[in-house]
This record gives sequence, structure tokens and C-alpha cells, in this order.
Amino acid sequence: MSKLLYIETSPRKDRSASIEVAQSFLSAYEDNDSDNQVETLDLWDFKLPEFDGDTINAKYRVMHGEAPSPEEQAAWETITKITDQFKAADSYLISTPMWNFSIPYKLKHYIDIISQPGLTWSFTPEEGYQGLVTGKSATLILARGGEYSSSAEVAAMDFQRTYLEMILGFIGINDINTILVEPTLTDVESKAGVIVSAKDQATSIASRVK
Repeated sequence: MSKLLYIETSPRKDRSASIEVAQSFLSAYEDNDSDNQVETLDLWDFKLPEFDGDTINAKYRVMHGEAPSPEEQAAWETITKITDQFKAADSYLISTPMWNFSIPYKLKHYIDIISQPGLTWSFTPEEGYQGLVTGKSATLILARGGEYSSSAEVAAMDFQRTYLEMILGFIGINDINTILVEPTLTDVESKAGVIVSAKDQATSIASRVK
């Protein structure tokens, strides 16, 4: 038995290619072991706290080993609660569209909340940065209207895959599988083929997730 946190980031729901592929992954994951648990975090239906002055001041106090004010402590406890929810999972599934060559602002907001010193990463002059979320795996389902895989020129415009793989690695998650759903802005038949191929990959990967 394992627990998977599914982070859903498309507001299009039943019209979303990334969600459609993710559903195939989830079905295979649950079929793999009837005791497997899935927690869904829909970022369009989840109140994310503002990363305001009290919160960022608390972050720097943590980094410098200082005591926060009561207001800063309250803000930091909110951040810690959301981060603890993230860390409680054994594995992760993130489905997201590409927006303006990167990721939706809701997902960036969530990442900004959970990427915190002492919670998901640490730093010492001797060892540098160390990820604290270790021994876990992640699967990325990345839908894109265009095609960003055929050449170095188009790959240079892809800040969706590169950012997500980098930030997950930064916090300690290095076992990452990436499924590209591209291109989706094409004719109906071609798009259907793209989605079928991505679903096949998702099903195969999900069957191996522990």
C-alpha cells in the first residue's frame, strides 16, 4: 500500500488533456493495489495563502535561526501545514497544461509555498543545498498545445518541463517520470492519437509506482 498525492492544475476539467491522461494513471495505480490511496489536490479549489510580509519574514528568520514574531509564527504554521500534507505522500502525480511556455500561476504559487528551508530543503556552507523530500517518486503529465521536443531550438522555449523537473530535484525527488502530451493544438485525429499514446505511458508507469 502507498499514498499518492495527485496535484491537478488545469481549470478546464473535462476538456483538459492533462487531466484525461491523469485519470488513466490513477485508474492503473489503484488497480495495481486495492489498498493504494489517492489524495487529490485541485489547486483551483484549494485556498493558497498569500506569501506576504509576515510569511517571508518568518522564512528568513528560520534561515537565520531567529525567533519569529507571533504574526510571523502564525503565518509559518500555515505554510508548514500545507507542506506537511505534501510530504505525507509516498509518491506524486502532477498534471498540468503549459501556460506561456511555463506553468499555471496556481501551481507556481503552490510550489512557492512548499519550497521552504527546514521543510523541504536545507543549506549549510559545508554541504550546500540539500533536498529533504527523499525516497519518493513523481510523475509529471505535461500537456502543451505545441511541440517542444524535436529540436534544441523549440526545447529552449520549454520552461514547463525544465522548471518542474529542476524544482522537484531541488527538494530531493530525483525519481521523476515525465509524460508529454503534445501537440494538442492539432486536428482531432492527431490529438486523439497523442492522448492515446500518453495514456499508454501513464498506465505503464502507474503499474510500477510503489
